Amino acid sequence: MKRKVRTAYLSVAALQTIGAAPAWNPSPWLADLKQFRSAIDHDYPNLDWLTGQREVSLDRWFARTADEIRQSSDDADARRAMDSLVERINDGHLLLRWPADASMPTKVGSAGRSSAAASPMTIATFCAAKGYDAGQVTTGTASSLPGYRAIDNGGPFSAGLLKTNGKTVGTVRLGAFSPQGYPVLCEQAVANTRTAFDKPCDETCDDRVLTEAFALMTRALMSTIERLRVAGAEVLLVDLTRNGGGTEWTEAAARIISPVPLRSARIRVIRSDAWVRRWRALATKLRHEVSEAGSVDRTMLLDLAQRADATADELKPCNGKQCSRTVQAGFASGLMPELPAGRLDGRSWGPDVFSAAQFPYRDHVWKGPVIVLVDSETWSAAEQFAALLQDNNAAIVMGTRAGGAGCGHLYGNDPVTLSYSGAKLEMPNCARFRKDGSNEVGGVVPDVPTGVRWNDGPAYAGRLTAVHLPEAITQAETLRQHSR
Repeated sequence: MKRKVRTAYLSVAALQTIGAAPAWNPSPWLADLKQFRSAIDHDYPNLDWLTGQREVSLDRWFARTADEIRQSSDDADARRAMDSLVERINDGHLLLRWPADASMPTKVGSAGRSSAAASPMTIATFCAAKGYDAGQVTTGTASSLPGYRAIDNGGPFSAGLLKTNGKTVGTVRLGAFSPQGYPVLCEQAVANTRTAFDKPCDETCDDRVLTEAFALMTRALMSTIERLRVAGAEVLLVDLTRNGGGTEWTEAAARIISPVPLRSARIRVIRSDAWVRRWRALATKLRHEVSEAGSVDRTMLLDLAQRADATADELKPCNGKQCSRTVQAGFASGLMPELPAGRLDGRSWGPDVFSAAQFPYRDHVWKGPVIVLVDSETWSAAEQFAALLQDNNAAIVMGTRAGGAGCGHLYGNDPVTLSYSGAKLEMPNCARFRKDGSNEVGGVVPDVPTGVRWNDGPAYAGRLTAVHLPEAITQAETLRQHSR
């Protein structure tokens, strides 16, 4: 997901406590910039998109940044030049994280106090310490539509109804694609798993709580959709405005909402020995499962293992030979692009080949027309959701062009540490491709534009959206009729 980092800049003068500051030397910063460029050239999976579709001249951009560094008077200026370069690239998953400055005061929270002064731990404080924060989810746009009436669905997802041109539209607000945006899910998961919230929680404990939180999240979405249908909704509007993304849960959520089967997007990654090892390990794991599998699963496992090995062969570095920088490495859902819900229930290896299998979802909980509402602050997994439904003719996308974060970090992804400044350069390690062959990092383009801007007030955004809602409903109904 796209993360925004607030950076503090200190001048050399502010860091000098005795005597005059020495003459500032740009050379180490230029070396960091060269390391940055090398990482982009060798490891950035969206390079072809950046230089092709966006027609960016990296030589010119990096030369400009080098000039800005040479003209700098201190480290703070050099940092600003590097940050400006990242902003120009404008990839939601490409970030520079600067190390905390030793001269900056440190905030002391409860973790820095003595145990005697610490407040008693509660489920709420336990979940907050694990990163669950309701502030990750904003109100969105749907609730500002004229005539909107909220309904109590008893879950974490805001839902409502409104009438437009004689049609009853049900709305559901998905503000994040991870449980961390909904502390109530963590609190219920802690209770359900009988986790001792007043004691240390190790990795196994974390996984247990998170798994239950995801299960609760999945059931809550299905329950919300069913509640809207019972309340008379004829068209479903899914509000993804100001959604920063999240996790692979998006694959399950899309299948819950889609009235038709979905085929996931293709993934491409940079050739490397690390990717070869990962895919070989997957092939080995799948073959190991064969001895415990039934005849149907055995055939599937052997076929998937062969696919994993074939992908590993393709991922080998070129070693001087002429070949493509990136290779298709499965799909956004894993090795398999599509599979009926429940097909891999009870298989420990299920999530390794089809990521949605880790969640207790049902296909096609909603069966009618679907509209997905996006804006320029819709990023990452939220874009994946919108693109997946749009590419499968399952929904009409409405709003403004999405932010353009695309694929992020598969299986974790170590940043590049710049040698002098210590800054961490984070880059995506995958690229996700649309049905038409375009890179999703370009942003999802709506079928029905609304003209809403990211800084419009909620009421104004609601009015602009309402003007175009009848057209979106008509297109969604036509799309649904053709897909039957």
